[in-house]
Amino acid sequence: MSVPTGPKGAGEMAQGSDFLQLDASAVPRGERTEWLTGALRSAVASGVLPLGTRLPPTRVLAADLGVARGTVVEAYQRLTEEGLLTAARGAGTAVAARPLDAPAARSTGTWEPTVYAPETVDLASGIPDLAAFPRAAWLRAEREVLSTATARSLGYAPPQGTLELRTELSAWLARSRGVRAAPGQIVVTAGVTGALSILSQVLRARGLDTMAREDPGADGNRMILGHWLRSTVPVPVDGDGIDTDALAATDARAVLVTPAHQFPTGVVLSPLRRRALLAWARERDGLVIEDDYDAEYRYDRSPVGALHGLDPNLVAHTSSLSKTLAPALRAGWLVPPPHLLEDVVEARWAADLGSPSLPQLALALLLRDGTIARHLRTMRARHRARRDAAVAAVRAHLPGCTVLGVAAGLHLLVLLPGGVDDREAAARAERAGVAVQPLSRHRTAPGPPGLVIAYAGHGPARLREAVARLGAAVRL
Repeated sequence: MSVPTGPKGAGEMAQGSDFLQLDASAVPRGERTEWLTGALRSAVASGVLPLGTRLPPTRVLAADLGVARGTVVEAYQRLTEEGLLTAARGAGTAVAARPLDAPAARSTGTWEPTVYAPETVDLASGIPDLAAFPRAAWLRAEREVLSTATARSLGYAPPQGTLELRTELSAWLARSRGVRAAPGQIVVTAGVTGALSILSQVLRARGLDTMAREDPGADGNRMILGHWLRSTVPVPVDGDGIDTDALAATDARAVLVTPAHQFPTGVVLSPLRRRALLAWARERDGLVIEDDYDAEYRYDRSPVGALHGLDPNLVAHTSSLSKTLAPALRAGWLVPPPHLLEDVVEARWAADLGSPSLPQLALALLLRDGTIARHLRTMRARHRARRDAAVAAVRAHLPGCTVLGVAAGLHLLVLLPGGVDDREAAARAERAGVAVQPLSRHRTAPGPPGLVIAYAGHGPARLREAVARLGAAVRL
């Protein structure tokens, strides 16, 4: 047997005659406990043993390794005392948390969704209320698409996406975001990540291999850009959004921004900064990539219009339905400037010939009959109530902390008092059964500590209980 090639599901036992390919034969007897403890700690930190994985019984692992059972018992005990393992009668020993320095190492590698223990309240994953996904409407749309599909519909679609979906997106973007784009200007992508990958390849082929980005900013976007480009340049964010003066001091000619609701700070790009950002792009012959993140969720007023509407020649607009419907659809779009459109379409074709047609046709139907608009109205009301509950709970159980950002989106940024290590605070919270993201995970330059709390996936009562547990664990 070999080392497991994929993560175990939560609760699945990770064992075998060569568990983790461990070999104790060359380890001196007096050093075997330290050796086994270190090997298990490294496997947990690297993700080879994901959260929730059950370890082999001590008797089984001792026999497999040819060591005394007391060696395995002691190694398990040490890691349990560190908070990395948990033991329960009848349930065995399982991975409960990663070492405190594990998130920093993780952020430099390939992004993978974190799987938390079943009992953990996940306030770290920025997803909508997936329980509200319109399953019946989606099934109805798929049945209608299949019942009316022609032979042509079942063949290859244009790499830009089906005309039906691009037509509906054109109308949707015009009325909801102020983006004026004909169907021929829209490219269907595998979410925002797919759009960023395509744009990065197109820009790199044109000799532009450096891109500026917001700091703090989503670590997932940072990793995607870092995969395709030679380097990324962090630019500070303040209460008005990205610092355009700091951007102008760089050599970058392209920048990625989240102007409608910045992640993770929650601020909105001010009108003055909007004008300055476009002036920078015009002067540099550059490009602004607008990730229209969370734009559909604004609770205190109507959302600001998309930056793209101010100058379509300077802005590449991208967004997705991951926050409206579900990330599993991998449904997004990109409206590039006209001078990049041909290259973007060619890159989309070269990647995989485009997105699957049938889901696009189902989505087009749901946009056309108003299902998506009705669903979004329902979700706004539900998410607003959850945000209100989360804010109230933070004020009650995390006194002295500040909630940053406007009333929008699916997450809160809670600033912690100076001197607090937010990674350690997040690790303590996870050991107490509440998963949150440390702000430092999303920043490059030093800055104030904080916790990013994603509230949309839980009802108000569950949020109040989770934040109370978070406050007790952090103990500020």
